Amino acid sequence: MSLAWAIIPVQAAKAHPYLFYTPQRTSRLKERIKTDTLLANRWNEIRQRCDHWLSEPKGGNMEQLALAYTMTSDKRYADRAKILLGELVNRAFWDGMDDRTPRWNAGLGTSHSNWTASVTYDAIYNALSKDERKDIAAKIVKLGIEPSINDWLSKDKRIQSLNSMGHNWWAAIVFEAGVASLAVMNEVPQAKKWATDIMQDSRQWFAFAGSLLENKPANFDPDGGFYESISYANYGISEYLLFRVGYTNAIGSIKMPYDAVLQKTVDWFIHASYPRAGKPLLSFNFGDSNDLANGERPAKLLIALGLGKPDYYWYVQQTANNRFGEGLKIESPMGLLYEPEYQTIPSLPILPPSAAYSSMGWGMLRSSWQPNATLLGVKCGFTWNHAHADAGSFVLYHKGEYLLIDGGDVSYGNPEYSNYFVTSRAHNVLLFNGEAQDARDQYNAVKNPGHLYNLIDGGSLKYVLADATGPTSRNFLRNYRNFLWIGKVILVIDDVKTYDIGQFDYLLHYADKAVKRGPDFEITKDSAAILFRPLYPEMLPLGYPHDLPEKMKFRTEYGLKDRTTNVQIPYYVLSPPEKTDRTKFVNAILLLDETNTSIQTATGSSGASGAAGRSNLPVIEKFEGTNYLGVRITQNGQIAEIYINLLADGRLMHRNANATINGWETDAYISAITFPQNADRQDASQISSVFISNGSYLRRNGKPLLSSLSKVFMYAAKTSDARTGTQLNVQLQGQSLIEAFLGFEKVSKLTVNNKTVSPQYDLDKLLRIEVDETRSMNTLITIP
Repeated sequence: MSLAWAIIPVQAAKAHPYLFYTPQRTSRLKERIKTDTLLANRWNEIRQRCDHWLSEPKGGNMEQLALAYTMTSDKRYADRAKILLGELVNRAFWDGMDDRTPRWNAGLGTSHSNWTASVTYDAIYNALSKDERKDIAAKIVKLGIEPSINDWLSKDKRIQSLNSMGHNWWAAIVFEAGVASLAVMNEVPQAKKWATDIMQDSRQWFAFAGSLLENKPANFDPDGGFYESISYANYGISEYLLFRVGYTNAIGSIKMPYDAVLQKTVDWFIHASYPRAGKPLLSFNFGDSNDLANGERPAKLLIALGLGKPDYYWYVQQTANNRFGEGLKIESPMGLLYEPEYQTIPSLPILPPSAAYSSMGWGMLRSSWQPNATLLGVKCGFTWNHAHADAGSFVLYHKGEYLLIDGGDVSYGNPEYSNYFVTSRAHNVLLFNGEAQDARDQYNAVKNPGHLYNLIDGGSLKYVLADATGPTSRNFLRNYRNFLWIGKVILVIDDVKTYDIGQFDYLLHYADKAVKRGPDFEITKDSAAILFRPLYPEMLPLGYPHDLPEKMKFRTEYGLKDRTTNVQIPYYVLSPPEKTDRTKFVNAILLLDETNTSIQTATGSSGASGAAGRSNLPVIEKFEGTNYLGVRITQNGQIAEIYINLLADGRLMHRNANATINGWETDAYISAITFPQNADRQDASQISSVFISNGSYLRRNGKPLLSSLSKVFMYAAKTSDARTGTQLNVQLQGQSLIEAFLGFEKVSKLTVNNKTVSPQYDLDKLLRIEVDETRSMNTLITIP
């Protein structure tokens, strides 16, 4: 892209202001403040501040003064804004990094100044003389547009690429240069081409696929997630959307090939949020982010562009009282002008409650979209730049509180940012001999990132598999973490193997208070509470730890509180009684609610069914046998038996993991079979549901409940109704072509992967299902 001021045909100049403080927007705001008390109050506050600045000899905020001028036509506001704008454009330069070779001439400072100068220039344009307009425009080009385009876009001077800083920096610098180009189009004819070229180049930013040699990830997950964290996603995407709004206002509405990705990105913001009753919405603070970060600004800007969806209005309403500093709040000029005019707001999002962004390794499993529900967040993806060394980590929100927490972060200039916050020690992961990921990963990036697989949400049962082996392969041969959520119990099942015998440590970071009660850690914050109960390889000691050396050991260590460097906070470290090179950790999280929060006399049992001083808890029992570990959960009139097949953990080569467990024959990695509490558990026909993780068959007495040539992940739940008969809801995942046979009889209504299909039985009276993604992705058919 050349900065030569080419001679192009003269076009009719567009009347300023045409970027953001447009006559259409200001006129509409004047109408709205007549009936909207909140908007009126915020506008009056801005005007009062501007009046105060005018009473002072100098100073003020030029964007607010510019708004006051466009709203009132009072030239005093424009005159003060012009003075401030003159001070900005008369600087020697706006930015630069002399510690880089070659020197960087445009950074985030240039981006911010491009925005402020452009918005102000456009808004007070009619209060400037012809010579002032030309002078200011030329200086915006020299100080803002020229260094930005030269460093980041030009063919002959460019020193940057999408591979170097092609994430939020590229977006901020390039797209604000686009805003500045739009602002000076009347004085600089070539500026319109600069702006249109930048809009075209935006396609490459959205399409950036990462870099193999530099170990850098793609900017966007195919489903819209942005790997750098909620905070940085808000920043980078908003910089583009501000440019898009200005472009639309100044030149005209456009459609871009990535518009669907943009909309999915706001869906991702929503999925990563936790609504609370009467309290600000929280978001995952994975990486360099914070609890209050959100995607409010992208949501509002997409609404302004006509790309909004009903869920966005719900989300914007949820973020209204959030004090996140990078939102589009109505205390600001842009927030006032672009506050959505609310349509009917959905009471809850229509999005599914659970989601997995497999490419970037973020997973969200929630009980519902109701405020104060339960949300489990899993992170197992990239480590680089703003993404920490946290492969396999998880967080938990429950009853309106953040209970199991991420370590957070601190300012980049503080040594503890590198020494603690970005390291594995600050996250809920497994360590081996004190290590998980290499401490240098956040700078050098991870060659083999973590992954999430096989999200299943069947309502009462949810599952996702995290593979943290790649990022931790310096220490681990296997590092798999399974999350199996059944009713009020979340089982976290770790399958780990290392190169040598050593010490495993399980890290548990919590928000407020944690007390050992019987076999549990009781973790509380205000009225929210959970129990964390180790089951395998051993339980916590019920007596003096010194007297029970065969039980799990635990100790308290100290990290740093999020966004502090001098406030220490405790976390637990759980360790098996003996060193080993292979083990299974099975820990249960019991979700407490109003029915089981009253503390009774502390009790416990070596069989893991201890109530830890509470009533109405799910009863959890552990049992084991040859080549398997078992957990039995009794709750809500149902009994779920979970089997962990030890032969299916990679220890066998070229042989299937055939195991017989409590009369069930299976090769599945994990099985979960649920019966009514009063049912005959020897009778497979009385099963309520069955879950299979990586299994090809499950049968009893020679009759298959599942048979598939390839191993699959499956959840099948049966319900019966006197009017409609037996209904079966199946979620089936695995290879692209699956032919599975299920031993559920007399099914009258069948749903497979959320699509209703006609039940068809083979000659053996087995329900036959085919999932074929080779012909048409996500098309499900049954074979007659």
